[in-house]
Amino acid sequence: MAAEKKPGIFTGPLWTNNPVVVQVLGICSALAVTTQMKPALVMGISLTCVLAFANVIISLLRNTIPNRIRIIVQLVVVAALVILVNQILKAYAFEVSKQLSVYVGLIITNCILMGRLEAFALGNKPWPSLLDGLGNGLGYAIILFVVATFREFFGSGTLFGIDVIARFVNESGYDGYQNCGIFVMPTSALILIGCIIWYLRSKNPDLQDK
Repeated sequence: MAAEKKPGIFTGPLWTNNPVVVQVLGICSALAVTTQMKPALVMGISLTCVLAFANVIISLLRNTIPNRIRIIVQLVVVAALVILVNQILKAYAFEVSKQLSVYVGLIITNCILMGRLEAFALGNKPWPSLLDGLGNGLGYAIILFVVATFREFFGSGTLFGIDVIARFVNESGYDGYQNCGIFVMPTSALILIGCIIWYLRSKNPDLQDK
């Protein structure tokens, strides 16, 4: 596969070719880890790091990997990186690591990650592969963060764990708002992602047929 122009490789997945809302990949973790902004942000950064490094490693090895075992090699590389990220989280962000639970380990089977290794890193040099990994990882992280912002604010009345609605109530004397329970349910993530897809496609007619 010939490498795309470098700016498009990085910027395309951030919006117009976003892996979550255009390619509709990685939806499971988007539903599971977006009730709070902090775990969503950590999950996005974790996947970005794993994807960027995995892309580079597979790109460096691409001419030496026998075709019949390429999936196994990809899984070994990804698994090693995920274990490393998981141990770092346990050492430096233990509470967030507990919130993310098994979903850090499930990065190994994330379809965004395996798709980019198979479709891009195996056919391109390390630098474009790094840009592709960073672009797709950050595109995933952006959607997670946006969804988590809405879900945490309306579902729990907080942002990054800070009770902003209660502070507003105390300062203004207004007490008419109660947290909306649907926003802490996975259903709300699907609705929000659907709204983002609708907005993106309404602004980009070229995406209508994708």
